[in-house]
Amino acid sequence: MKRVSSRLAQAGLSALFVLLIAAHVAGLIHITPMQRAEAWLYDVWLKRTAPLGQDDRVAILDIDEASLKSVGRWPWSRDTMTRLVAQLFDRYGVAAVGFDVVFAEPDHSSGLDTLKQLAQHDLAGSRDFQNALEHLAPRLDYDARFAQALAERPVSLGYYFIPAGYGDARTGTLPSSSLPGTAFDPLHPGMPSPTGYGANLAAFQQAAPAAGFFNMRADTDGTARQMNLVTPFDAGYYLALSASTLRVAFGGDPVTAGVEQSSLLGRSYRTPWLEVGGIRIPLSADGTVYVPYRAGSPFSYISAAQVLAGKVVPAQLENRIVLVGSTAPGLTDLRVTPFSNTFPGVEIHAHLIAGMLDGTTRSMPAWADDARLLAVLLLGALLTGVLLRFGPVVGLMASLALLGLLLAAYAAAWSRFWVVPMAAPMLTVLGLYALNTAYGFFAATRSKRQITKLFGQYVPPELADEMSQDPAHYTMEGQSREMTVLFSDIRGFTNFSEKLPPVELAEVLNAYLSTMTRIVQQHRGTIDKYIGDAIMAFWNAPVDLGDHASRAVQTALDMQAALSQLNQEFAARGWPEVKIGVGVNTGRMSVGNMGSEFRMSYTVMGDAVNLGSRLEGITKQYGVGILVTQTTVEADPEHVFMKVDDVRVKGKETPVAIYEPLGGKAGLDESVRQGAADFELAFARYQSQDWEAAESALRALNARTPRTLYDIYLERIAHFRETPPPADWDGVFVYTTK
Repeated sequence: MKRVSSRLAQAGLSALFVLLIAAHVAGLIHITPMQRAEAWLYDVWLKRTAPLGQDDRVAILDIDEASLKSVGRWPWSRDTMTRLVAQLFDRYGVAAVGFDVVFAEPDHSSGLDTLKQLAQHDLAGSRDFQNALEHLAPRLDYDARFAQALAERPVSLGYYFIPAGYGDARTGTLPSSSLPGTAFDPLHPGMPSPTGYGANLAAFQQAAPAAGFFNMRADTDGTARQMNLVTPFDAGYYLALSASTLRVAFGGDPVTAGVEQSSLLGRSYRTPWLEVGGIRIPLSADGTVYVPYRAGSPFSYISAAQVLAGKVVPAQLENRIVLVGSTAPGLTDLRVTPFSNTFPGVEIHAHLIAGMLDGTTRSMPAWADDARLLAVLLLGALLTGVLLRFGPVVGLMASLALLGLLLAAYAAAWSRFWVVPMAAPMLTVLGLYALNTAYGFFAATRSKRQITKLFGQYVPPELADEMSQDPAHYTMEGQSREMTVLFSDIRGFTNFSEKLPPVELAEVLNAYLSTMTRIVQQHRGTIDKYIGDAIMAFWNAPVDLGDHASRAVQTALDMQAALSQLNQEFAARGWPEVKIGVGVNTGRMSVGNMGSEFRMSYTVMGDAVNLGSRLEGITKQYGVGILVTQTTVEADPEHVFMKVDDVRVKGKETPVAIYEPLGGKAGLDESVRQGAADFELAFARYQSQDWEAAESALRALNARTPRTLYDIYLERIAHFRETPPPADWDGVFVYTTK
């Protein structure tokens, strides 16, 4: 009887587990790990099957760091853009151009507006001036010239939609809708309709033959796997930039759309499709396709500056579809993809165009949800029966056989360019086996696993073990605490990354981040996140640390010290030298598990956190490796510091004193102490506007030990001698950028 009761309890627990997964598949509940598992399976399969090789049909015109340095900061003048368009079509003979940028503001850089004002007022009576202006105006109207350059050329402008919940602003002029609102009748794709947009100036939109939205879509983990090719707005459907650019490349014929009907096992299904340039593209029910990423570096990146200068070999661009975008980090068009955490957004459009040309875009078939729901229920019932009757050994063999069958089905669907999520059926099999064979172990160690799961990804293992001894004492709920935060970043990472192929770049970053993470954990710090090559860490949460400021400062010093050995290893492999900047700040911060129902993260927020980030950004301005604030200095009795400056950073009105840590008080070389004292005296004379005394002291310091820091103040003094500061100058340097 007892055995029967146990079997019934086991069967009931198994049934509950299967029904839970079935409810998720049916959309009744939301299980985040299930979605992550689906994403993981998709990413693994994509990477395993992604084709290699160079695609000579699409090229990316890159507004890179070199272009910004050569031409100037973005946005460039419309005169420059006119020359760029002319070069692309007239010199290099490209097939089409798609702009992954928006031209939303008029260009006043030519000075035409000023000349017109003079013509209306001060020089209204000068016939010579009026005649000259009439002659010059067409050449100085950069916007009109740019519009003329766009006209009658296969060009697609870019714009963006504002999703629901993010405002309803409408700026610029949208193109006409590409499809009517009835295009997908009787099926209405489940796409959320945006509430606003940011588009181009009317003159540009009227001149250009087409335009497409370049909104990126990210899954709940922040990864771009699917993209909308169409989006409903007002009374019609609008094309994505990739589809719009492909359309003009094929001559600009209208796109068509519809719904294909099919039946399976007595059920009727409807699949939406879009046709561009004679290419029919099946869509998922929400109007998306999976981005057909290629492995390696399939597309040529060509610097915009090189095109403007006419230094590009014509064969690199002739008859190619060209996408104009940016890889410069400062222009913030880097995305997370299954292949990289810093993937240029413009390249995603390139992969979509190539996929549409090849017919390799994937979609989720309309019957996918029904198929996997049926698989979950049937496999769940079958495996539960096997486990109850034959035990774990036979159950293991049955589980492996079922997993093999599911993988084969996944591969078969993939070969037909379908994505049929199989993680739910697979997890049903794995979960049932684990549930029926290892429940006792998991129940016995539940408390320890819970604390490890919550904090193990943020803190060193020894801290997680320490916390597991008293889990009730720790929480991930938000709280305000006095803490210290550290930001570090590789200087010149864009130039650095351009010198290495992707595989070696990944090895460099892994080696660097591993070394720096070990140092943070050695000093009992908590890793908040990695932001590309940047590291964010904090102290005094979740574990109380009274000396958190000292630990953070010593971590920064050790990180800089570790670079010497690390760079020796890099040099031996022919890799570039790594230099980093580190910012440290102490203050009151909010810490806890923050985010949304889709994604949570144990992190810190607050003005003190932002200030720490600003410090890291300005280390390179002073030629120092580490900068800390006054509050950190006051909270750290173990280190010696040298005052570097008083600054106002962007977003703060109150001046902030910044310091460079020199090392621990014990054992610090006396010459270092004296050098710091001499500099602080020179700095005090600088702030009191005693230019001669400050300059003399700085030159003496530079003669002993040349430093960028001294040169910076010598340059400031030279400037103030020519242009004296105002009478109310307080000696504070103001930073207007982040």
